[in-house]
Amino acid sequence: MKRIIIFDGVCNFCNFWVNFLLERDRKNIFLFTTLQSESAKSILKKYDRSPDDIDTFLLITDKGCFDRSTAGLLVAKELGGIWKLLYVFIIIPKFIRDPAYNLIAKNRYKFFGTNEACRIPTADERDKFLV
Repeated sequence: MKRIIIFDGVCNFCNFWVNFLLERDRKNIFLFTTLQSESAKSILKKYDRSPDDIDTFLLITDKGCFDRSTAGLLVAKELGGIWKLLYVFIIIPKFIRDPAYNLIAKNRYKFFGTNEACRIPTADERDKFLV
């Protein structure tokens, strides 16, 4: 099953990480959609999540909907290579892992800026994005 990453399409920091993942997804397992898209709204409804209450990216797998540091660590594990070593931090309880993540997530626009519109995939990337 493909893993779906829902990200804030106007956030420069989020788009940086999407580009990072696109370059390293050698197993071709990730699909992407912006928080602002109809696809994301439909997916979020299944998990009883509102796009208005999300200040993080989400990872959707066959095992559920994951957010914050847990989502990040699961993505690193799936990337393989040296990145999967980061997954060892999953042993640290979420209430300890998430505060640093939350600080960046809540200030991402201030620290990294925004775009006026969501990222538009290139022709080569279109099959990796849900609309």
